Amino acid sequence: MDIWIIFKLLGSLALLMFGMKSMSESLQKMAGPQLRHVLGAMTTNRFTGMLTGMLVTASVQSSTATTVMTVSFVNAGLLTLAQAISVIMGANIGTTLTAWIMSAGMSFDITSAVYPAFFVGIMLIYLKKYRYIGDFLFGLSFLLLGLGTLRMTGVEMNLGHNQWLLGFFSSFDPTSFSTTIIFLVLGGVMTFCVQSSAAVMAITMILCSSGVLPIYQGIALVLGENIGTTVTSNLAALSANTQARRAAFAHMFFNVFGVLWILIVFKPFIDLVCGWVGYDVTMTKASAGAAAFAANAAKLSFVLAAFHTTFNVSNTLILIWFIPQIEKLVCWVIKPKRVDEEEDFRLHFITAGFMKTPELSVLEAQKEIQSFAERMQRMFGMVRVLLTEKDEQKFNKLYSRIEKYESISDNMEIEIAKYLDQVSDAHLSDDTKAKIRAMLREISELESIGDACYNMARTINRKVLGKQDHFTEKQYEHMHQMMELTEQSLTQMNSLLGGRKEAYNVNRTFNIENEINNYRNQLKSQNISDVNNHVYSYAIGTIYMDIVSECEKLGDYVVNVVEARMGTRVKN
Repeated sequence: MDIWIIFKLLGSLALLMFGMKSMSESLQKMAGPQLRHVLGAMTTNRFTGMLTGMLVTASVQSSTATTVMTVSFVNAGLLTLAQAISVIMGANIGTTLTAWIMSAGMSFDITSAVYPAFFVGIMLIYLKKYRYIGDFLFGLSFLLLGLGTLRMTGVEMNLGHNQWLLGFFSSFDPTSFSTTIIFLVLGGVMTFCVQSSAAVMAITMILCSSGVLPIYQGIALVLGENIGTTVTSNLAALSANTQARRAAFAHMFFNVFGVLWILIVFKPFIDLVCGWVGYDVTMTKASAGAAAFAANAAKLSFVLAAFHTTFNVSNTLILIWFIPQIEKLVCWVIKPKRVDEEEDFRLHFITAGFMKTPELSVLEAQKEIQSFAERMQRMFGMVRVLLTEKDEQKFNKLYSRIEKYESISDNMEIEIAKYLDQVSDAHLSDDTKAKIRAMLREISELESIGDACYNMARTINRKVLGKQDHFTEKQYEHMHQMMELTEQSLTQMNSLLGGRKEAYNVNRTFNIENEINNYRNQLKSQNISDVNNHVYSYAIGTIYMDIVSECEKLGDYVVNVVEARMGTRVKN
């Protein structure tokens, strides 16, 4: 075989994979935010969840993207694991649209049609307003050009007359169950190695439509591809949190269960699909002649696409009734990791395995920032307890925890910033770029909240170690009132980070901030008066005002977080 043809084959596969990636990413840029809202709103029961998963995946041409969004919503508590499983089932159906696009590309010479699409695409890219449509056209054109080139390369290779290939595939008994298993494993391994089920599907279509690979073995390869894709997502989820691993395992269970029952009715099921498409399973080249045999074999790409869809639809119709049982099974198999929350420096939501979809990785980062903010509020709660803690042992233990939290806040800022930096290296929409800039500001301000809490704790500790006089009852009362206002501002901030900004009343934060500033000014004047009147010493007055001032600074950082999230100025 000519080395040039091998390079042509590999190059056309590379074009196909690049086209799929570009098309998927441009669709996510165009529809990402809207699809997130659809996914959150349309999953009221298992059937709407399945339909939503199917429509979203068909829209963005990526079941990975749908899975990422789904897992994010489960982590955020917007979806239950059961609803997530129904969405993943729908995603399996939606992803079969790719096979239909490919079968069309294999059956007709569409390479001449892609050049006008390239021309229109480049014009749209330069008209910045429509550049995502241009990116989509480029991706689709590369995909179709790759398919067309692959088809022509298959014809050039004359696979139907290649004695080595014919001899290799005929050495397997087509009626043997072990042959089916061998090709199933081969399909899984190929998909895992290539990391693209689309590429393996294209190779299968070429081999089948050239008459080299019998339909039964071709469909066994397709079944293997289904399992191969789930192995990849499970390996990616190993470093993720419990819910992500459960969702990935549910995806694998869905496909493995489907393969097990299809093996029981393997040939009757395939014959049924072949009957729908109009493919004659019994036809041979000797009995029908070369022309009729070639025309019959040309239908095989449609048989593979039809089987892929019928298999996933049938599997969903069987398993959709058993979602509660599947949920129990995955929860039983994937146990939550027992890690002391104070010692847990790992991020909960961000995982390296989901970097394939940068547009949707932003959603993961938002959940991580929400977790960061909740941690900072817990840290402030510890400072409030520390202020009145009289027991020395408990005081030291709590102070040590606050120190640990300060270290965690530093780590979280660095790790989230590093992740956002990785995401920003990808081609992103302007809206997503603005979100990343806002999130970088949010994490910086959240880390400052952690610093303010730690400064208060150190001030309280300094007072205890210096054996200073106790605060007066009035001072305690004022500090508690100031901390209560600060707590309210933190609660408002977390309600914004955990919800939708459209529903948030920004004036609440502004009003609390005004109250904090006015109260700080009032206490400052009163402190000068009390020290002059010898109500308490200058030293204790200084410590008292340090705590009050730190609360006021913390309130400013909260306002900065709210400004960053809202994309507007809150303060005058």
